[in-house]
Amino acid sequence: MILRRDFLILAGSAIVLSRGAWAVERVPTMLDHLLLGCSDLDQGIDFVEKYTGVRPAMGGVHPGRGTRNALLALDKGRYLEVIAPDPQQKEIPKVGAGVLGELKQLEAPRLVEWAARTLNIEASAERLRKYGVAFQGPTPGSRARPDGRVLHWKTLNFDDDRDGVLPFLIEWGADSGHPSADAPAGCNLEGFAVVSTDSSALSAEFQEFGIDVVVQSGKAAHLYAKIVGPKGTLSLGE
Repeated sequence: MILRRDFLILAGSAIVLSRGAWAVERVPTMLDHLLLGCSDLDQGIDFVEKYTGVRPAMGGVHPGRGTRNALLALDKGRYLEVIAPDPQQKEIPKVGAGVLGELKQLEAPRLVEWAARTLNIEASAERLRKYGVAFQGPTPGSRARPDGRVLHWKTLNFDDDRDGVLPFLIEWGADSGHPSADAPAGCNLEGFAVVSTDSSALSAEFQEFGIDVVVQSGKAAHLYAKIVGPKGTLSLGE
């Protein structure tokens, strides 16, 4: 199992559910954060607050990527990242133009990615190379918080993310606190699943990677999450 130790999974495998069968909504053990994409950050913040009662706080900007974000803490050291174009960044390298273009075209907020935490991304990369899995990275990243402190991380992205449902891997810098530690609290992630047009094949792939995620059958690939706040529930991807 090529990524089992990296994802720190003790046991478990992907569960395949028929369409509409959300009785089991197990959250993957290694899930680090969810990315809620939107075309305008203020509108995305208002959207999350409307359904949960908790307002995400400004996180900062991603220099050279053309994006900025706001954060909302979830249970068990996870968080929701509301990500949108940064109007102050005018010149964007080609490497970040694709994601930025997708965000600008969104008509409503939706889950666009999810991140899986690893403690040794170099070891993860080496194992992927050994098994012939194509990927990009590890790539260093950083973001300056509003208080001036800079967060550092490394990410690894699969060349084929199966229409956006495979996670990217992230390792946080040893000198960087986790963003969930001081983001606005009060919300819990009570369900997460991957939806695929070929749930059986994708389930087998997740099992190979050691990722204990629910796989749902559907007409189009996307992500599902249920976030419960003090004033309501935000269901994404239903």
